[in-house]
Amino acid sequence: MAYQLKLAEKLVILNDRGQGVLVRMNHIKKICTDSKRRPFYLTDKSMESAIKYINRKFPNIDFRGNSQHLSSIQKQKSAVVDGLHSYYESFIDVMEFRDHVYELLNTIDACQCFFNIAVNFDLTKNYLDLIITYASVIYMLSRIDDKKAIVGMYNCAYELSKGNSDPAYPRLGQMFLEYDHPWKKLSEEFGPHTKSVTEALLSLHLVYPRRNLTAEQWRSAQLLSLLASPAAMLSPACCETMACEYLSMEVMERWILFGFLLCHSSLHTNTASQNLWKMALRNGLYITVIRDEVLNIHKVSEDIFDGHKGCGKRIADIKECKEFAIVNCGALRREKRSFLRNALKELTKILEDEPALLGPKVLYVFMALSFSRDEVLWLVRHAENIPKTKTPEDYADSRIAELLYYMEKLRALLTQHSYVIQRYHLQYLSQYDALALNDTIQGMLVCPEEESVLMSSFVSTLSAMSLKHLDSREEFDFKPFRLDWLRLQAYTSIGKAPLALKDYPDLAKIMNMTQFHTRMMDSVNELLYETADLSILCFHARVFEKLFSQCSEDVSMQRHLMAFPLICSHFSECLHLLCPEETDELEKQSLKLCVTFLEEIARQACTVVLEICAEQCNLHEKLLAKHSAETISTARNKKLKKPVAKKGDVPKDKPGTESHRKDRAIITNLDKMHQTLTELCASYSSCTDFTVFKHIIIPSEFLLSQLEIRLTKVIVQMASYNQSNQDIARPSDLLAGIQAYVTTLHSLGCYINIDVSRLVKSVLLQQTQPLDSYGAQTITTLYTNWFLEGLLRQASSALIVHCPTIQCFINQNIENEQSFRAEEYSDICELSSLAELIGPYGLKFLNENLMWHIISQVGELKKLVIDNMDVLVQMRANFENPEAMSELQKKLTGSENVLKRMTIIGVILSFRNMVQDALQKIMDKHCPFLMRPIKCLKDFIYPDTDIKVTLSVYEMASAAGLPCEIDPALVSAIANMQTDNSSIEEEFKITCLLLVYIAVSLPTLCLDPNSFYSREHGGHQNNIHCLATAVNQLAAAMLTVQRKNIQIHLQEFLKVASSVLLQLGQNVERVEIKNRDSVYLLLHMISKESPFLSQDMLEMCFPYVLLRNAYREVHKTFIHTMG
Repeated sequence: MAYQLKLAEKLVILNDRGQGVLVRMNHIKKICTDSKRRPFYLTDKSMESAIKYINRKFPNIDFRGNSQHLSSIQKQKSAVVDGLHSYYESFIDVMEFRDHVYELLNTIDACQCFFNIAVNFDLTKNYLDLIITYASVIYMLSRIDDKKAIVGMYNCAYELSKGNSDPAYPRLGQMFLEYDHPWKKLSEEFGPHTKSVTEALLSLHLVYPRRNLTAEQWRSAQLLSLLASPAAMLSPACCETMACEYLSMEVMERWILFGFLLCHSSLHTNTASQNLWKMALRNGLYITVIRDEVLNIHKVSEDIFDGHKGCGKRIADIKECKEFAIVNCGALRREKRSFLRNALKELTKILEDEPALLGPKVLYVFMALSFSRDEVLWLVRHAENIPKTKTPEDYADSRIAELLYYMEKLRALLTQHSYVIQRYHLQYLSQYDALALNDTIQGMLVCPEEESVLMSSFVSTLSAMSLKHLDSREEFDFKPFRLDWLRLQAYTSIGKAPLALKDYPDLAKIMNMTQFHTRMMDSVNELLYETADLSILCFHARVFEKLFSQCSEDVSMQRHLMAFPLICSHFSECLHLLCPEETDELEKQSLKLCVTFLEEIARQACTVVLEICAEQCNLHEKLLAKHSAETISTARNKKLKKPVAKKGDVPKDKPGTESHRKDRAIITNLDKMHQTLTELCASYSSCTDFTVFKHIIIPSEFLLSQLEIRLTKVIVQMASYNQSNQDIARPSDLLAGIQAYVTTLHSLGCYINIDVSRLVKSVLLQQTQPLDSYGAQTITTLYTNWFLEGLLRQASSALIVHCPTIQCFINQNIENEQSFRAEEYSDICELSSLAELIGPYGLKFLNENLMWHIISQVGELKKLVIDNMDVLVQMRANFENPEAMSELQKKLTGSENVLKRMTIIGVILSFRNMVQDALQKIMDKHCPFLMRPIKCLKDFIYPDTDIKVTLSVYEMASAAGLPCEIDPALVSAIANMQTDNSSIEEEFKITCLLLVYIAVSLPTLCLDPNSFYSREHGGHQNNIHCLATAVNQLAAAMLTVQRKNIQIHLQEFLKVASSVLLQLGQNVERVEIKNRDSVYLLLHMISKESPFLSQDMLEMCFPYVLLRNAYREVHKTFIHTMG
């Protein structure tokens, strides 16, 4: 008879089914209470009248006689059926589940089953789980306010579509009405089952009281300590009720409180029931139903007893227990968490040092995990619903991170050393359990055939195991073994069984212990889920984030913060196959929480790192050469015995004094930052990666990402660019600051294993582009804007002078003092630093902007040529005729404008040449192996080489900073500015006339008093010496685009310019000849800088004696100063 009932199989199947139905009810409740996710038909305004009518008449609804109310459903009947079908089927699942539970509970009562958690543990546990799951399903069903509307609308649409009502609708409607007051109805239903339920619950009096101890009692017993008895350290941890040792306190409390709610009549007659019930009531205020759904157990219990006569004593007990829980429970739980933190820490350290102890002492690990999980979940559900108390701090814990951390460490140890655990327990099963079980069976007086077959299979299965199976990496599967043990419990626990398990406690003891040992072979992960699962935190996101925030503020807890994102990796364990719809939502929530925690940890670590970098940068800045002037001055004054400074003047500390300590106890701010960084980086060492819903998470990447973002901003801030007053940091200062930051960042490798080189390369490479990866301006853009707007704009107005002698720009000595000293930003050192900072890519962007300004000037020059074309054509033909030239000069307009624009072009090109020289120097320094072949390739370019090949090679050479006879960037810019309407011949004509225009305009420079040549600077005061660069490079580029001979047309330019300038010698007026000698030098500069002209060509047009006399004259006025 017992074999045919299949009680064990039904309990297992119904428990799993019940969990799935419970999850679905919870999911439907959440959807119906969320305005954004509610079914469309419940929010559609056209359905309001139908919903009100259905709720009013439910379940007896006349679907055909009230077409006026239900017309909206009639119009969308097919869509309503499709949209609400899954909800309707879920409610039918509840009804079918209830029917199966009724049937099984009645069968169990009829069989007079015996329940004792210490004897038939699995049978009792499954029985109590089924009762609690069933009660939870019914309670959750009652919490769905829209269930009547959903079922009514579905059945209405179904009847309008099919012509008849759904067969399950009448029973479903009746069930909804019955459970409007779920606990009252459930307590009526469980009246017949009171004896069995009470017997199962009372068996907990052997387990629950000794588990429900205070932290002080735990300390006295040295619970979970492997060091309490060193002599027994290698002895296996075992007892008569092994599975009860790690059974969750929360589960037992749920059994007790829910069980006595359903069977409260036993509380009036049984003192043991009262004691157990009151003990559970004193242990907290809320009990979990499912996920974040909690029950205020005292309120619900009071409401139930309030409706029954003669329950005044029980109501008083409830109030007394509630008061006790409010006053004492928070502090007691806080002490338990404090004890568990230290106990888990000790256990973890010992097992990390001696992982072989996981074999005999693995039970301690599961006990520690189970105890810790109970405390964490108690805190979470009570922190979500903090009662009115004088000590609300008891419901917050800024040190919970440490407990969570060691829980994760223990889980990781079990996974890492699974082989050790399996090897130990395989030998235990085959060499002890099998023998002990065989001896026990042999000593039994009665053993029916079915039970005998099962027990014989137990012994044979265990005896057949050997280490060969483990070493060959065979997969172990003891689920059939454990199911057979559950079957045997069911067979031997019914009334009048031939073999009663309660008469053979030794068999129960050895089988319960063997069952635990088999779980160590194949289902450690399942046991971890039972004892350490914290996936419920996914549904308490607010409390979870609050706990993280509290822990992150405590420096001593920062090394344990990684436990929070690690817990998110277990959230997938709360999914159930019966509710696949919530997978995406839970995945998003899990990833959101995980990313939030990792970003906050990374943000804190990044902040500390950059603060240390800033401090080191400040210390490095004190060592710069610019700060040595004061020290030198002080030393010089001391040597010359000048008066000492006044007492009020406090002498500045020298660099390095911050390292001198009079007392080691003194902690500086830098020490505190290093300590914080050590703690934060320690959290990253706990794991390199983990998985959240099939997403591989690498924590260190979040730190690198934060560092990249923040470091990019810091570098830009260090540039200190102010557009309003054109202020910016010197490139050398910025480079020194970045080098200090990079040096400090590399020391981060001492704390954590991350690729700092990749980070630095990524950040600095982004700074060589106009915009970084987030679309923000980089130092390339800032320095490009500053050099164009701040330096070159003033150089174009001759406020700043290009100084070829010292290769920089300098300020003019004028009344209006400039906001910056040009030489401090444009000398060789600064431009080299600029090239180091922004590299070839950044300088390419700078050159493109320079070319844009040059092209705008060329466009204006072309307009001037076109306006004076007729005059220029005649001048080109008559440049050797002084009289004709004199007349044509009077007709020519815009000479000063042409020279001014050409000077601007020359200044820009001179600056570009300086930048290119700096780039070449940096490239030679960093990659000489690359520069040598580029130089070699450039040397192989001859005049008769194809121009396309020549420009390609020059483009590569120019990108490396090498000087080229023809500027490829200028050629490209000029080629791009040509329009489709203009022909090459026309452009060529304009180019030739432009050269003539420049040549014939040179004499006007003599009228400018600033055209004086300064020997000190190696150039003219108004930058006209830059005309030489402008003429050579612009002419070469324009003629290259037009495929014409550069040398011939530059010689023509020399002839025209020489002829015009020689005519100045015939002019005796002092005004025109004042700076004639300085202007003569321009011809020498042009021929000297040009790769297409020579000194011989110049001498054919312009006598060398005049150049020699000109140099002598300009040098006469130079004042020699001897320092």
